[in-house]
Amino acid sequence: MLEPREGIPPVIADEAALAEVIAAFAAGSGPVAVDAERASGYRYGQRAYLVQLRRQGAGTALIDPVACPDLSALGEALSGVEWVLHAATQDLPCLREIGMVPTRLFDTELAGRLSGFPRVGLGAMVESVLGFVLEKGHSAVDWSTRPLPEPWLRYAALDVELLVDLRDALEKELDRQGKLEWARQEFDAIVAAPPPEPRKDPWRRTSGMHKVRRRRQLAVVRELWQTRDRIAQRRDISPGKVLSDAAIVEAALALPGTVHALSALNGFGHRMGRRQLEQWQAAVDRARALSEAQLPQPGQPVTGPPPPRAWADKDPAAAARLSAARAGVSALAEELGLPQENLIAPDTVRRVCWEPPSADVEAVVGVLRGYGAREWQVELVTPVLVAALSAKAP
Repeated sequence: MLEPREGIPPVIADEAALAEVIAAFAAGSGPVAVDAERASGYRYGQRAYLVQLRRQGAGTALIDPVACPDLSALGEALSGVEWVLHAATQDLPCLREIGMVPTRLFDTELAGRLSGFPRVGLGAMVESVLGFVLEKGHSAVDWSTRPLPEPWLRYAALDVELLVDLRDALEKELDRQGKLEWARQEFDAIVAAPPPEPRKDPWRRTSGMHKVRRRRQLAVVRELWQTRDRIAQRRDISPGKVLSDAAIVEAALALPGTVHALSALNGFGHRMGRRQLEQWQAAVDRARALSEAQLPQPGQPVTGPPPPRAWADKDPAAAARLSAARAGVSALAEELGLPQENLIAPDTVRRVCWEPPSADVEAVVGVLRGYGAREWQVELVTPVLVAALSAKAP
């Protein structure tokens, strides 16, 4: 499929045109296909730079959320309507920022997983389920570009062109497999989930952190990361375009004492101006000047069970329970034709096995619900875990 059925619609970039779209989509019928394009790797944050919608009776709309940053009226007009998204959890945060929050949902990627499809990308799903090949050449472009080139707009419109058709076919497949109620519970859980909590100490996720062992070096990573983040936010560009993670780790390991020493490190070479080098050296100097009490601790506090590879030494009985649980979950997932992680979250299995309730149905059911497992998961997995909790260490 190379062209949207009604051609490429004009980009909505003013309030009058937006009002017309809202009225048209409110008057439409059936589910609404929704997609959003971000500028990951180019801009700071994960905001939406284009929103695409399609609904029977309304056609396709392409909305510029930079020119129209408040789409809450559109969100309200579609309240109660089922939204069809592919990999919904990727797009919902940026849609929420502009006032679009679904009350009902159908996630075609998740439906594909539950149905047992081996490849669940949108292009692969459309091809295997509907028999159409979508052009997939612009997913990683800089969607903050203005004006957006016509080939990109064509690609964006095609992303919602067949989404409702795909939804309908997948609903029939889920129903055929007896999994439609499972999918509905999953979709309801996505809608009901609160926004994720901000990450604690996000600087600890710097790529290459495993090389950084000493607390003074950790402090350098923290200072450089936070300086980079402030600059990236101010300039509205991706942090990686300001300074690479590899350069941050390099400076942390070397602990340079001068701008000259810093400039000799990978990532701080001849292309970087004196002023830039001085701001990075200042961050290193701040870390070097901290007292021992001010230095970050080597690791974050562990809230869950230890890594499974350590279980055999720490608690052989727990290791036996986990081994039995994993084998049982794997066998059941294969029998049901869906990925293990969709049958039950691996972290939930680990937590149940590390701090087990009594090995009876009621206790396991209560624990699984406490960890957020859906009722279909509780019903299927409880017998497996009850059996695993009785496993003995060899």
